[in-house]
This record gives sequence, C-alpha cells and structure tokens, in this order.
Amino acid sequence: MNDDFFDKIHLNPIIAAVNDINKLDKAINSPSEIIFLLTGSIFNLQDIVKRIKEKEKNIYIHIDLLDGFSRDITALKYITQNIKPDGVITTKSNLIKHAKELNMFTIQRLFMLDSLSLQTGIRSIKTTKPNAVEILPGIMGKITKFIFEETKKPIIAGGLIEDKEDVINSLKAGASGISTSNEEIWYM
Repeated sequence: MNDDFFDKIHLNPIIAAVNDINKLDKAINSPSEIIFLLTGSIFNLQDIVKRIKEKEKNIYIHIDLLDGFSRDITALKYITQNIKPDGVITTKSNLIKHAKELNMFTIQRLFMLDSLSLQTGIRSIKTTKPNAVEILPGIMGKITKFIFEETKKPIIAGGLIEDKEDVINSLKAGASGISTSNEEIWYM
C-alpha cells in the first residue's frame, strides 16, 4: 500500500486534486497517477472510487470534505470496508491515528498560516506519524524544506500552485509531489 503511493508519485509527482465533481473525468483521463478527492458524498463516493480504480489510478479521499459522513472512527471503518480508497486525507490528528489503526494510508493536511501553526503542525506529524504530509499553501519552499528536515515525512505541496515555476520550486525544496486543482498543471 505505501509502496504503491510512492511508486506512483515517483512516476509522476503531479497529483490531480478534484474539488468539483464535474472535473472528475478530466482528472481520471489526465496523466496524473494519483487523485485527491476533495468533494463527494455518501451517495456518490463508492462509484467515484470504483471509476478511478478501474483506470488503475490511486484515490485518496479528503474525509473532512465529504458530505453525509461524520468525521469519526465509524465513518473511517465504513469507508475502509465498503468504499476501499487507497487512503485518506484529513486535517484532524485523531482521524490520522484511527485510520492508521485500520491500516489505511494517511495524509495529514496542514495549513501553514504562521510560526505557531508551523510548530503545532510539526508536533502533530511527530505524534500521529502519517504516511505523508500535505502542506498548504504549497508555494513556500523554505517551509517545505523545514518540515521535511524536522519530520522526515514525504511532503506534498498544495494550494496556490499556479504554473511550472511553482511546481519546479516546490520539488526543488524537497516536496515529493504537488497537488493541484489546476487542470493545466495535471498535464505537465
């Protein structure tokens, strides 16, 4: 499970982040090997995951952004047993812990707003030990490098990635991958 994520991100570091269900087909047909689902509901999640897996792509669902699911262990168990994504993304440390107990691949999403959120985020990473970390905004190369050096966790840069220069700078700073909803970047 872990190796598959890292193998796919090594093949193509661009992750298609889908925040609008109308863009799902474009993401599925893009060169991206990994899709971050930032939308969906209890009614369509199973079909979305099935469609993505049929194309042999990995799907990681942002559990905090799903409609109709609570943000607790029961929802995680249901999703693991019935929906079967490749992993979950969440900002909630307690959900990272529970998802890991269910042997799910975990990506902890952190918003870097100031030095306090940076220090709190690093402590959270060291405590919960997610498989990977997504930081937003992703255009902060210095912060990407610092978080990686402090935690030794693979970093995904997301948010405000607008062009090739942003992608290159984030990768040079040590990001393993770039998540973006910008369709043009999916084809880089």
